[in-house]
Amino acid sequence: MVPLMCLKSMFQIDYRQFAQHFVMNSEVRSGTASAIADLREDEEDVYFSSYGHYGIHEEMIKDKVRTESYRDFIYQNSHIFKDKIVLDVGCGTGILSMFAAKAGAKQVIAVDQSEILYQAMDIVRLNGFKDTISLIKGRIEEVDLPVEKVDIIISEWMGYFLLFESMLDSVIYARDMYLAEGGSVYPDICTINLVAVGDLSKHADRFAFWDDVYGFRMSCMKKAVIPEAVVEVVDASTLISEACLIKVLLYSLNKNSQESRHKIRDSSSLFIVNSTFIDCLCQNSCVPFSVSPL
Repeated sequence: MVPLMCLKSMFQIDYRQFAQHFVMNSEVRSGTASAIADLREDEEDVYFSSYGHYGIHEEMIKDKVRTESYRDFIYQNSHIFKDKIVLDVGCGTGILSMFAAKAGAKQVIAVDQSEILYQAMDIVRLNGFKDTISLIKGRIEEVDLPVEKVDIIISEWMGYFLLFESMLDSVIYARDMYLAEGGSVYPDICTINLVAVGDLSKHADRFAFWDDVYGFRMSCMKKAVIPEAVVEVVDASTLISEACLIKVLLYSLNKNSQESRHKIRDSSSLFIVNSTFIDCLCQNSCVPFSVSPL
């Protein structure tokens, strides 16, 4: 393991491809695709099918930091939602739609392509919101809404490395197509950060393991294992650098602008103050919500 004092990173790739490569170790293609490039038909089917399974929705709802941040923002800023028409893009179980309805929204339109929408219909009825929340199955780009314009768009579109779940383009489409003048999209600002991580125990478990596997040498596996991303929660004590901000996404993002192509062109440096090895780069996506009245 070579001591490193400074790591410099140059990013010049498409956001979605970067995020997908980070998580899936897939090939990164160059080009000027949109923020969330169109999925191939088979990929799209797999993507939406995955959200028809209940486990992924249970995992998201049990993420208390994420779910309670949405809840607290909506409840503590109920004056924003009172008597407004709200569009929930990718509603899943309808949790955000119900937050908005409980905060006083006049009408909530919840759209989702996956089969979970049928469960959301039952959930909405069970909680007494069937007269406030309308649920529509389909892609936001293809469905017909019962209104021409909405006052607010909410969406829980963030995924691994912020952009991996391929929904940002849908949110931008909904904004450009349905948001009334003076309307709002929440969340309206997101950041992507990188930080260096060094964890000796995990390193040994993941890499040294291959030196002796039930009495057999499999060290050649290390070359295959090292490039693969690991999605997990890391202990704060394993961080060996300051977080490095590499991109900020704003509500004003224009799908047709050069900026919306989301090329990461920043030359970012992570300075390591202690002489140690860098096990991996850990991504941190920050979506700040104000829980104070706006």
